[in-house]
Amino acid sequence: MKKYFFLLLAALMSLGAAAERKEVHILSANDMHAKLGAFPALADVADSLRTLYPSLLIFSAGDNRTGDPLNDMYDIPAYPMVALMNQVGFDATTLGNHEFDSGTKGLARLIGLSNFSYICANMHPADSLGIHLLPTKLFDVEGIRVGVVGAVQLGTHGLPDTHPDNCRGISFTPVNETVAQYEWLRRQCDVCILLSHNGYEEDVESAALFPWLDLIIGGHTHTQIGGGETHNGVLITQNVNRLRRVTHTTIILERDADSQPWRIVRKKADLIDLERHQGRNKVVQDMVRFFSDNPAFHRALATVEEPFGNYEELGCMMTDAFVEMTGSDIGIENYGGVRFGEHPAGPFTLSDVLSLDPFGNFAVVMELTGLELHRMLINCCDNDGHNFPYVSGVRCQVEREPKDSTRIKRLTLLNPDGSKFNLKKTYRVVTNNYVSTICDAPRHDQGTQLNKKTSDLIISFLEKRGSVNYKGVSRITEIKK
Repeated sequence: MKKYFFLLLAALMSLGAAAERKEVHILSANDMHAKLGAFPALADVADSLRTLYPSLLIFSAGDNRTGDPLNDMYDIPAYPMVALMNQVGFDATTLGNHEFDSGTKGLARLIGLSNFSYICANMHPADSLGIHLLPTKLFDVEGIRVGVVGAVQLGTHGLPDTHPDNCRGISFTPVNETVAQYEWLRRQCDVCILLSHNGYEEDVESAALFPWLDLIIGGHTHTQIGGGETHNGVLITQNVNRLRRVTHTTIILERDADSQPWRIVRKKADLIDLERHQGRNKVVQDMVRFFSDNPAFHRALATVEEPFGNYEELGCMMTDAFVEMTGSDIGIENYGGVRFGEHPAGPFTLSDVLSLDPFGNFAVVMELTGLELHRMLINCCDNDGHNFPYVSGVRCQVEREPKDSTRIKRLTLLNPDGSKFNLKKTYRVVTNNYVSTICDAPRHDQGTQLNKKTSDLIISFLEKRGSVNYKGVSRITEIKK
C-alpha cells in the first residue's frame, strides 16, 4: 500500500513539474492629451516594469494629442508627444478622435515619425493620403501570441468627434460591426485584445458581444475604473485623462507540456498613480524641458480674481468673449470644447487659453430666429454626447425625459435678466466652425466664417478686460422632475 501511495505521489509531482506557466505584462494609457509633464514619471514606471518584465508591452487607447499648446502648436504639430512616446518605447496606439485634429496630412506625417504602430480596423483611408495603419497586429511575448485589434469611436454623423474636414478621404465602419470580423484572432492567438477609443459603456457592450476577447483597453470617456472590471469574462481597463493614472495588466497563462493551446488562468489590472510616483527618467525630463522652452506661452493676459471652479464658469467666459469681440447677441460653445474645468486665482496665460481652446476652430456668425436657435441648441446637445452647450446672452432651462436622460423633453430660453425670450426675433449668434458643422438643425443662415480663431477672441477679451471673475456664474439650469 505504501509503495502504491509513493508511486501515485511521484506521478502527481511529475505532472505538476510538467506544467508551464507564462505571463504577459501590459502598461496602458488612454487620453494622454499631450500631458508632457507626466512623461518623466511614465518613463520611470516603464523602466521599472521592464526591469522585472523585459517583454513588457506598452499601449495607448488614443487621444495622445491636443491639450498642451507646447505640443499642439509645435513646428510639427504634436511631434513632442510622438518623440516622447518613442523614447518611452510604446508598442502601439489606436486612433482617438483628436488624432485627426491636424487633418489627414498632419496625421500621416506623425505616423511616419512614430516608432510604434497605429492599429485601427474601422478606419479606411484613401491610399493617396499616405496614412499607414494596421487593422490588427500580432506580438510575440516569449512564445505567447498576443493579437491586438484597434477601433476609434464614431459620432452621430458616422465620423470621429472632430471637424468633418479633418477626415476627408477616410471612410469608417461601425466599431462592433468591424470587430466581429476579427474573431479569427481567437484561433491564431493565445491572448486577444481590443484597443478601443470607443467609451466605457460601448466597451461593456463589446464585451457582451465578443466573449472571445480577453482584454479591452479603453479610452474616450475618461472613465476611472478601479484597476479593471470583468464583464462577460472580458477584462476592461480605462483611466481618467492627462496621464494621472496608468494601468499595469498581468495575464497569466498555463499549459501542460504535451498539450496546446495556452489557457488563461488569471487576469488582473493594477492602477499606477503617476501624480504620486516619485521616480523620474532624466533623459525624458530633459526632452520635456527642451519642448517646454518657449516663454511666449507663459505671457499673462489677465488676472483671475476668484478661482474658476467648474467647466461652465470657463464656458461662460469663453462665450462672453465670442459675443463681446464679434458684436454678437448670443454665443455658443459646445460642451466638449471646454478642455479643463478649474483654474486658480492669479494670471491667466496664453498657454492657458490655448489649453482651454486647443482645436484651432474659427468663429462663425449666423443670423438665427429664436426658434432656430432653440432647435440648434438641442441639436448641439444631441451631437455632443447629449451634453448641453455653454452659452452667453441667454439663459437655458433644460428638462430631460425621465426615462431617457439623453433626450431633452423641454427647453425654455430666457433673456439674461430672466424675462421671456422672443422666439420670433432674429439674433446674431456666434459659435465655432465645429458646432456650425455638426449641428444640422434646419436654419436659413448656415453661417459666415470669420477670419478669427475662437482662441484669438478669448485672448483679445482677456487683454481688454485685464481681470475676470466668474465665480458662481451659471446660465444652464437642469430641471429635475
